[in-house]
Amino acid sequence: MDTSAEQVHQGKMNIEPKKDKDLRLYVDLDICSSGKCKNCEIKCSYFYHPDNIGIISVVELATYALVCRKCEEPHCVNSCPVEALEQQKEKDKLLMRHNMRCVSCKSCSHACPYGTIYPELVPLLVHNCDFCLDRRNKKGEPICIKSCSYGALSLKKGDCELDENTFLAGDDVIVHSTHWDKEKA
Repeated sequence: MDTSAEQVHQGKMNIEPKKDKDLRLYVDLDICSSGKCKNCEIKCSYFYHPDNIGIISVVELATYALVCRKCEEPHCVNSCPVEALEQQKEKDKLLMRHNMRCVSCKSCSHACPYGTIYPELVPLLVHNCDFCLDRRNKKGEPICIKSCSYGALSLKKGDCELDENTFLAGDDVIVHSTHWDKEKA
């Protein structure tokens, strides 16, 4: 895989990912946003993520890619007092949060008329998930998958059959989300 976690989170996500046999992190956003789990209590094996805020960055990325309605006039972007949120026109209006600018005021969350920027996705401290790419073969299944009591995470091959509500999001993530579709609205 040629996409690092840093590239994904710095706005360089491949918006046209290709299917391949590599294992990818599978995230079920429907479970994450169902309200069953009030706080994400998943554990993380990455040294700098003892409280596993890393998976929240994956959920944020998937939400911006799939759930965001990509408004013509993005209220979330316009409401940010520090210009930390950007709508990338060249990438199908994909939202990107500039982590070093964000002060976690949650103005974007309050300004979104559709409620798709969840307040918990805008933490003051940002920890990017590295998908355990360098540790998977050594330790097997990542601890985040083992510790998710609601079954929202797993590993799936990138060439698996994708149903109507399952999408490739970048080169390292597969996301299940029953989301708003502009063409069907």
